[in-house]
Amino acid sequence: MDNLFHQPQGGNEMPRFAGRATMMRLPFIEDLQGLDAAFVGIPLDIGTSQRSGTRYGPRYIRAESVMIRPYNMATGAAPFDSLSVADIGDVPINTYSLLKSVQIIEDYYTGLNSYPLIPLTLGGDHTITLPILRALAKKHGPVGLIHVDAHTDTNDEMFGEKIAHGTTFRRAVEEGLLDLKRVVQIGQRAQGYAAGDFQWGVDQGFRLVQAEQCWHTSLAPLMAEVRQQMGDGPVYLSFDIDSLDPIWAPGTGRRKLAV
Repeated sequence: MDNLFHQPQGGNEMPRFAGRATMMRLPFIEDLQGLDAAFVGIPLDIGTSQRSGTRYGPRYIRAESVMIRPYNMATGAAPFDSLSVADIGDVPINTYSLLKSVQIIEDYYTGLNSYPLIPLTLGGDHTITLPILRALAKKHGPVGLIHVDAHTDTNDEMFGEKIAHGTTFRRAVEEGLLDLKRVVQIGQRAQGYAAGDFQWGVDQGFRLVQAEQCWHTSLAPLMAEVRQQMGDGPVYLSFDIDSLDPIWAPGTGRRKLAV
């Protein structure tokens, strides 16, 4: 079947403050056949340990995305000219049960495995990554990981719970979801509870690039190294907004001072 390259709705077709709220004003599609990639929202914040509100993340990311245009004038990137991309809506999580929500997310992404598309997820607190990795591992086996975050999210437990936003990658290692030779964590910074707070992942084989190693320098050499490390195997990219200085993203659920 020939792919249909969906284009974002233009500002002269519908005012940017109007119309259906989809990512980048792409079409909302329920039939996933023929898609190369799909935006999926997971409106979950019951796994966070500080501030709630990331349940509204997918909604507001979509709202702000109306100003993103389909061509990058600096790089020449024009993804919608060669890829069929659409918004397929949100995962219907259980807002009263974190464990049930984790299972719902895993089941949803397991269903996506039936299609040759790449899911582009809008969260949602970082708990959502574990069930996504569980589903991806069913199709691909252990995957590489590029994890950009102020924290390592490798706690063993939080308030006695094994599943939470800060335990995601320890569970992923224990369950064999990651290819440990192809894991890099970038942007971890500032304070900890003990000197070895970042060490657990390093001991498993993770590459750790702390935030101060990224300051006042081009990131191009680092990205070249990361691409080489990832190779041609499947890779999951996870970007936590708290990797940014909270002066730029004060609404994050787990602010960490950039000092």
